[in-house]
Amino acid sequence: MPIHHLMVGTWTPPGAIFTFAFDTEKLTLEMIKRTEIPKDEPISWMTFSHDRKAIYGAAMKKWSSFTVRSPTDITQSASHPMLHDPKASSADTNTRAIFLLAAQKPPHAGHGSVFTVDAGSSGALAENVQNFEYQPDTGIHGMVFDPKNEEYLYSADLKANKLWVHRRPDPARAEVELVGSVDCPDERDHPRWVAIHPTGNYLYALMEKGNVLREYLIDPATHLPVYTHRHFPLIPPGVPDRWTQYRADVCALTSSGRYLFASSRANSFDLTGYVSAFRLGDNGSVERQICLNPTPTSGGHSNAVSPSPWTDEWVAITDDQEGWLEIYRWQDEFLARVARCRVQEPGFGMNAIWYD
Repeated sequence: MPIHHLMVGTWTPPGAIFTFAFDTEKLTLEMIKRTEIPKDEPISWMTFSHDRKAIYGAAMKKWSSFTVRSPTDITQSASHPMLHDPKASSADTNTRAIFLLAAQKPPHAGHGSVFTVDAGSSGALAENVQNFEYQPDTGIHGMVFDPKNEEYLYSADLKANKLWVHRRPDPARAEVELVGSVDCPDERDHPRWVAIHPTGNYLYALMEKGNVLREYLIDPATHLPVYTHRHFPLIPPGVPDRWTQYRADVCALTSSGRYLFASSRANSFDLTGYVSAFRLGDNGSVERQICLNPTPTSGGHSNAVSPSPWTDEWVAITDDQEGWLEIYRWQDEFLARVARCRVQEPGFGMNAIWYD
């Protein structure tokens, strides 16, 4: 089918989910529905359930879920406060729900605070079965499961500057236990995001402050990541104030696992952000960095890159400086923008998820 639908949330109130239609033949992109959600629950990061019948959202001080009956029929199914600390849900504390990860294999549950989900068709967040600790100065932003059995969970700790590994000891249950952690090579790295190769051999860690992508080999015995001493720039060399002017954002693999995209944002609206593409070997090692292209704006809080889950051809990038959703074509290892749509609402453009 030539029409593909995407959903995008907002960073700030009022909360809403925006649905877009992208036509791969006409190369047009239009916003077709604005779904109102609770005003004080804007979604800073959203993801689909394994069957795309539910959306899960990190919604300010809450974790939320929505039933998706069609691209334009979306209704809230649950909203849970953050319960891992008595002060977490208070409006007076500097806390917010920032990221969540939906399991693709049963039992389907989000992690960080671990939720089970409704066993029926709605996939709604059901019970908060576990709140597990990292360390007092932790700030987890990105997580990824191992692709084989989803037994191991890898977390990027932006504030404590390390990568954590947890394990589900019982495949039939969602709860996790600590395996260990590894410190980042540079105290200024601040890992924000992680991605893993389909083989499970290599982990890629995007460093927000360091503005580099670091390559790790997964130790088959301990399942801890081991730094290969290979890293790749996410901003051009020689830029001034590299530690303060830019913040790397997201890294994600294409559906084939052959390519990895990563992005960075500028802290000034006068500068551009950047998007990089990497070619990966069959075993998962980075073969080469293909490009380091400027994005139209700084990216604001986002510049989040989202490859299509079904083909390597299409890549979505969101921007909340001006409120753009953009679609790029990846062909013959060149990246070209083919469509864009602007939504001028507060905080629009945190990340895009592909529905069909």
